[in-house]
Amino acid sequence: MHQEIRQWFRETARDLPWRGDCQPWGVLVSEIMLQQTPVVRVQPVWEEWMARWPSPAAFAAASQAEVLRAWGRLGYPRRALRLHAAAAQIVQRHDGAVPDTYDELLALPGIGTYTAAAVAAFAFGRRETVVDTNIRRVHARLVIGQALPAPSLTAAEMALAAELLPGDPVESVEWNAGVMELGALVCTARSPKCGLCPVMGQCAWIAAGQPEPTYIPKGQPWAGTDRQVRGAVMAVLRASDSPVHAELLWGPEAEVAAAAPRTGHRDEVTAALDKLHGLNTHAPQLQRALSGLVTDGLAQLSEDGYHLPH
Repeated sequence: MHQEIRQWFRETARDLPWRGDCQPWGVLVSEIMLQQTPVVRVQPVWEEWMARWPSPAAFAAASQAEVLRAWGRLGYPRRALRLHAAAAQIVQRHDGAVPDTYDELLALPGIGTYTAAAVAAFAFGRRETVVDTNIRRVHARLVIGQALPAPSLTAAEMALAAELLPGDPVESVEWNAGVMELGALVCTARSPKCGLCPVMGQCAWIAAGQPEPTYIPKGQPWAGTDRQVRGAVMAVLRASDSPVHAELLWGPEAEVAAAAPRTGHRDEVTAALDKLHGLNTHAPQLQRALSGLVTDGLAQLSEDGYHLPH
């Protein structure tokens, strides 16, 4: 099983810029960006990001406003601020070099157990147990015979992943990457391409007759949620170089022309405002979104209005 998946990965792996000879900083950035965000959206932003900030020191020197504008529409922008804080600590405590051990990576701001293990493995060749959604799904089908893993990560899953991990560090890194790629491209959640699987003949789920899932996964809602409103407000703030008057955010019925930003990309601000107003958000939800953005450090409120943090 190890050999077949590793061989399949060597022959079919996507040519992604954060693989191969990529520097550890690039691997760390990719892992943060790829959290709950597909590769097709991440890659162009990652490439622009690395051209602009090729090192932790360069990134740490940027302002939070620059960081949030560059993050664009990747979603969950708090990730950008956590990465910014991590870069500052890398400069202060590690002489500007991404640390190469799991424990040191885990100690960085905003770095959880998965990211620490993934960076240690993929950037430094460490033998670490890497477990993401794709890996969990492959393990559940291939070894356990279930259509989907448990709704949340269990101790039994982590134990299984540790048991399956090859002892050789080089092989373990390729195994982690190969199983992850298999889950992303072949052993997908909704329409698995079993005929293309290199280990179909060993799959416990196939042998069991492909039983249905014991639960229906619930995707995260978007339309009408506070997250959607927060994203629309952030788009307005990213487009404007000056504070945005609160009145402007509440809708077309306000004195829009009088409140319009004096600087910034006016057309982009107008387009972003149109999208925000098009949500027809009720006042309590918009106020909740604004308050949440300020609390999370993604926006600031001054006498002149709302703006990105400095």
